[in-house]
This record gives sequence, structure tokens and C-alpha cells, in this order.
Amino acid sequence: MRSGPAVERVVNCVNAGVTGLAGSRLLGPAVRRTITTATYTGRRSGRTFSTPVGYRRSGDVVTIIVEMPDRKNWWRNFTGEGGPLTLALDGGDRTGHAVARRDGRRVRITVELA
Repeated sequence: MRSGPAVERVVNCVNAGVTGLAGSRLLGPAVRRTITTATYTGRRSGRTFSTPVGYRRSGDVVTIIVEMPDRKNWWRNFTGEGGPLTLALDGGDRTGHAVARRDGRRVRITVELA
């Protein structure tokens, strides 16, 4: 499903707000326990993108759940064999290999950190 310029502006504003909260001194530590920034290179465009994502972590495995995946495109960069993804974790950037799998109405992205 395609979205128009107005929807993109709203999404960009929400993403900027979430990113700002994650970087704040007061709320940042609480926000960063469940939200991080994922940075990746688009398969077709070759451009670098960053987006805030909710996550769960167990050791060196991070799970990202993509709700309403049919309304989003970014996760498709990690279908099949998957691809490289960088997450803002532990006070810095952590790289890993991400693989997306459809799980009913959601997509689960599993990231094995390097």
C-alpha cells in the first residue's frame, strides 16, 4: 500500500519525536530499553535509512516485531537471506545480520549481533 506526502510527513514527525525522546536525559534511559534506531542500506536504492524500532533483546539476539507490515516497506530489505543492520545499543552502534520472517499479521526480524 502506498502512502501520500501527508502521511509521510506525519510518520517523519513521529519518528523524529521518538528519536528525540530516546536521546533525552530524563526519559532516554527508559525509552532505550524498548526502542532503538535501526540503520540499513536499501537493497534497490543503495541509500542509507534510519528508523526507530521497538525491540527485545536476549544476549546477542535482537527481535524486532513489525506491526502492520503491509503498510511498511523497510523490513523487506531483510527477507530471504537477510542483510546487514546496525542498531543503536549499549551506548554505541552494534552491527548484525537481520532476517525477516512473516508471522501471521506481523513480521519478526531476528538480528544476530556481531
